[in-house]
Amino acid sequence: MPESPARAGTIRTEAVCRHYHMGDSVIPAVDGISLDVAGGNFVALLGSSGSGKSSLLNLIAGLDRPTSGTVIVDGRNLAEMSSEELSRYRRHNVGIVFQAFNLIPTMTLIENVELPMRFAETERGERLKLAREALQRVGLGARLAHRPSQLSGGEQQRAALARALVNRPSLLLADEPTGNLDSRTGSEILGLIHALNEQLGMTVVLVTHERALAERYAERLIFLADGKVVGDQLNVPAFPGIAGRGSGAETVTTRPGEAL
Repeated sequence: MPESPARAGTIRTEAVCRHYHMGDSVIPAVDGISLDVAGGNFVALLGSSGSGKSSLLNLIAGLDRPTSGTVIVDGRNLAEMSSEELSRYRRHNVGIVFQAFNLIPTMTLIENVELPMRFAETERGERLKLAREALQRVGLGARLAHRPSQLSGGEQQRAALARALVNRPSLLLADEPTGNLDSRTGSEILGLIHALNEQLGMTVVLVTHERALAERYAERLIFLADGKVVGDQLNVPAFPGIAGRGSGAETVTTRPGEAL
């Protein structure tokens, strides 16, 4: 029987490094990380500031190139892609949510969410339809004509999430998405990301320094320090109301780099 094709959103890094030169010094932001993430998984990268979490996320996003090693997403080596190919990869395969909402203040929500599809040259009628659906999916269907200044912080992050999802990416990369939110609103945003991960089957990689939140929502916890993986655990999320989920953050230790 032929082997089944890998699910979309698979990630593999092989001894990937990203070193920065500061005068005579070399700063190893990412220092030889090898990981396998199966498609559809919800993975959290944890560690203190400067541990390499965001640098690794930028490599997976195709926003930066490795100094050495490889980053392979869905069988494609990002390090070998041209700038144009990386741009196309980001437009069609990756949705990114940052700590800052990065919404354009002079645009309405539907215009903000529609923007990535303009770059992807999606037909206008289809853009409006998909933007409306994305905003409805995150609970903002009644806010289409509002501008960012008319929304709460949580609503702005929901809009940023809708924008990240509108091109139906196989990867959702979230870099401290709760950093500008209070704890209750932050938990709601991660609950929404968790639900979308289950409903849409996309791979989620979350960067956070909040272990309690990661344990509540992620299926796997990867700990970084000094640009290296120092721990890798399977996790039973405690997200309420999801069939088949556990009620606590029991973990099973795995070998660093071991696929789920």
